[in-house]
Amino acid sequence: MATIKLSRIVGVYNAEGSLRGELSYLVGKLLGTASCALCDITHHGLGEKAAFKSCRSRFAAPIETLHLDEQDEELRQFTRGKTPCIVGIAEQRTWVLLDAEALKKCEQSVERFEEALRQAILSLSASCEQLPDGTPR
Repeated sequence: MATIKLSRIVGVYNAEGSLRGELSYLVGKLLGTASCALCDITHHGLGEKAAFKSCRSRFAAPIETLHLDEQDEELRQFTRGKTPCIVGIAEQRTWVLLDAEALKKCEQSVERFEEALRQAILSLSASCEQLPDGTPR
């Protein structure tokens, strides 16, 4: 089975990256009115988890994380209403690899995240090798 060659893996937080956006998210998190499962996986306190930094290096495609206001227009249109999420980009195509529910199931664990992401990439590769009716290409 061939593996799809992703050129980028992008995690999109369900929060703005500006100072105001970060403070708004922090207050909302403390009050229980805001949540972002991707933030919980990648960060502890105000910094990125060391385990997530290591995780980034174990994938062939670069993994980047963006806040809502840091996306280009094409990515913003694709992820609208889907954040937080992880998307894979290859050959001018974009796929949701992990949606908000899948990220929640990781329960803030970088290890579970890495396992879920690897499985999602394998599943994508398998689906790209089949015609819409399920027969092999």
